Amino acid sequence: MQEKAYLVLENGSVFPGRCFGVEAPGVSTLAVGSDIPFGELVFNTGMSGYHEILTDPSYTGQIVTMTYPHIGNYGCDDHWSENGPEPSSRKDVKVSALVVREVYDGPLPHGRISLDLYLKNNNICGITGIDTRKLTIMLRDNGSCNAVVVRPSDTGSGWTDSDHKACLEYLKSLPSMEGQNLIADVGVDEVVHFPGSGTHIALLDCGIKANILRELESRSCRISLLPSGATIQDIEKVNPDGVFLSNGPGDPAVLEHQTSLVQNLLGKYPVVGICLGHQIIGQAIGSQTYKMKFGHHGCNHPVRDEKTGRVFVTSQNHGFAVNEKTLPKDVTVRFRNANDGSIEGLEWKEKKLLCVQFHPEASPGPVDSSWIFDAFLDVINNTASPEEKVK
Repeated sequence: MQEKAYLVLENGSVFPGRCFGVEAPGVSTLAVGSDIPFGELVFNTGMSGYHEILTDPSYTGQIVTMTYPHIGNYGCDDHWSENGPEPSSRKDVKVSALVVREVYDGPLPHGRISLDLYLKNNNICGITGIDTRKLTIMLRDNGSCNAVVVRPSDTGSGWTDSDHKACLEYLKSLPSMEGQNLIADVGVDEVVHFPGSGTHIALLDCGIKANILRELESRSCRISLLPSGATIQDIEKVNPDGVFLSNGPGDPAVLEHQTSLVQNLLGKYPVVGICLGHQIIGQAIGSQTYKMKFGHHGCNHPVRDEKTGRVFVTSQNHGFAVNEKTLPKDVTVRFRNANDGSIEGLEWKEKKLLCVQFHPEASPGPVDSSWIFDAFLDVINNTASPEEKVK
């Protein structure tokens, strides 16, 4: 865990550190299409939850920087993983690399393994010893950007101008997150059925988090989990009570099939969604989405319910948002971010629609927003209105 490594940003900044997990590749191995730890660099403000972050499908194509300085002190356990029932051929860890100030390497509770070993087992590179405060301020001021984690081409000589030039040329060749369709890299490939005695939900899997399934199963829901490319005929075949769109990675603006699907579903089925699902629904009703400067990533984001005035703590992971200026007049902004005022949820009663940008399944608070799942079921079953659930 002591090999020198460097985090290189597309703006030319270089942050020296040390490898943990698998060894970072050398600069000389950089090539488009190769297995290199690169991606959009974002920061997460959570003090814990690194295992869930590593396995969250929504982080596909990203390098995550933890702002909390000491990471790994309670180890890793596969029971905490957030990747859903994907094919076994896909990686459990979804992030491209993990960036920390200091990685813990001391004793752990029985049955858990170290963060270092967990990354090794999943062929993922980590880099420690990074000035994450400086890095976070840079991302906050300048916005998220592509980055790569590498070792110098000559470990004896250290970092050189030629290494720097090679990394920048490589980063310039990479696409930005804007315009990327990444949902084909996550989610199920065929329909998966989960038994239940209650509401039957057709759940479009764009990279679902496991805890969303757990929350629905705890409410006795019967779930038909469909691939992200499912058609309206596929949904009609399972004959659900309502349709749920999951979270997932990438840019919603390029998801034309899923957006068109929701347009055809509105008025025929109640429709609910979380995160990417919320963004797709926003597009389906005629709105537009946009790339945020550095997004919302963390488990301490305050959200205000515009109907009740209540503010609650939420977990969030998104780099895109729905543009309020493009919303149809019949659609209500149900939830709003208390920090920056961005849209955190939409409601359209006439169309039986409710969606949220945040993650109510992620247990911040720890149960501040779990009532959202009851509100989803109320919309699907046409029972009590969502605001009545919090009175």
